[in-house]
Amino acid sequence: MKTLTFAAISLALPLASYAENWPSWRGEDNNGYSSINSLGTLSDTTDIAWKTELPGRGCSTPIVWNRTIVVTTEIGQQDGIVAIDWNGKQLWNTTVGELTPGRGQRVGSGANSSPVTDGETLFAYFKSGNLAALDFSGNVLWKTNLEERFGEDKLWWDKGSSPLLAGGYLVVPIMQTEGDSQLVAFDKKSGKIVWNTPRNYETAPESGDAYTSPQVLDIDGKETIVTWGANHLTGHDAYTGKLLWEVDGFNPGNEKWWRVIASTAISKGIAIVPYARGEAVAGVSLSSNPSGRPWLWEREGLGSDSTTPVAYDGKAVILKDNGIQRGRVTCLDLKTGNTLWESRLPKSAQKYYASPLIAGNTLIVAREDGMLLTADISKTGLGNVSEKALLEPVIASPIVVDGSLFIRGDQHLFCIRQSDS
Repeated sequence: MKTLTFAAISLALPLASYAENWPSWRGEDNNGYSSINSLGTLSDTTDIAWKTELPGRGCSTPIVWNRTIVVTTEIGQQDGIVAIDWNGKQLWNTTVGELTPGRGQRVGSGANSSPVTDGETLFAYFKSGNLAALDFSGNVLWKTNLEERFGEDKLWWDKGSSPLLAGGYLVVPIMQTEGDSQLVAFDKKSGKIVWNTPRNYETAPESGDAYTSPQVLDIDGKETIVTWGANHLTGHDAYTGKLLWEVDGFNPGNEKWWRVIASTAISKGIAIVPYARGEAVAGVSLSSNPSGRPWLWEREGLGSDSTTPVAYDGKAVILKDNGIQRGRVTCLDLKTGNTLWESRLPKSAQKYYASPLIAGNTLIVAREDGMLLTADISKTGLGNVSEKALLEPVIASPIVVDGSLFIRGDQHLFCIRQSDS
């Protein structure tokens, strides 16, 4: 069901081209970094350009294409998609089937997976298994249900993996300890399955559950889907789904309950892999021969459980999201794993679930209690750390496009904007 609130037909017309888009969960380069945005630090007196009430719960991150903001959400008892214009006005909302509510209502929902777009079509995926393609006017082009096709969701918590575009297809990961795991590629126009590759590994209880999102990049001249979960980092051919290589050794003791939430971050052909429930991180080369890809380094006592690191310019920035070290921010050299600097954000009893964002030389972090923290990044660490209270919980990761910062809260979508944006 689609509901229009005003002038949605204008979206069917050619749209102007803007400087930047944010087409998927971690942005155009899939690494949580934007080099062309420099917001500077924000204070509690910084104005909110607008906030728009959302129709229901969701923990997914918005995407942006040509200044149209799209977010998945619960709408009544249905899985829904909402489009919002650059000034915070709702353009349309569409529902695509009955929702499955989140098990963890404080930190989860039935709409955790972020949508993705190629600029022509929007794709959305939900805990219910509903998968849908829409045009930019909110019309449903096709839809299917992955639970009906591949079996019941066996994850212990709420689905969090976001779909991606690879090899010209829409690819959806299914990674779970109980039941089948696989990568499934769909034709973007028809929704027909193009390939379906099993990804089953024997693990201890819950350790095969993954809430991570794959990435796609060129490795050794081949478009490759890099996927993290079930104690294995794997590379699959984006056009055929064929397994190209795999890296294990992340759980040599076959520990129980080692599900993974934080995704990998990749820069300069090196993947940074958080594991051991946030207590370790490794650097893995993706630019060697297809077999025996080396572990470059590993660090114990350093990592993130829920928050995905930022990777850029051969560095990784890791936010410690829970435990007594929460709020610690560490910058590593990806080649060596050596610490370049380490700083701490203000102390709080609250955890971090939203992944950090770097815009220009500004670190942007949202804490569970709705505190937005920003800081200047230098060669020696963080400076000018500032806080701004959004006054509602935040689980979704912030994004930045054309000088505008968007944060999805428990009830609203917030926009903080440079004055000339």
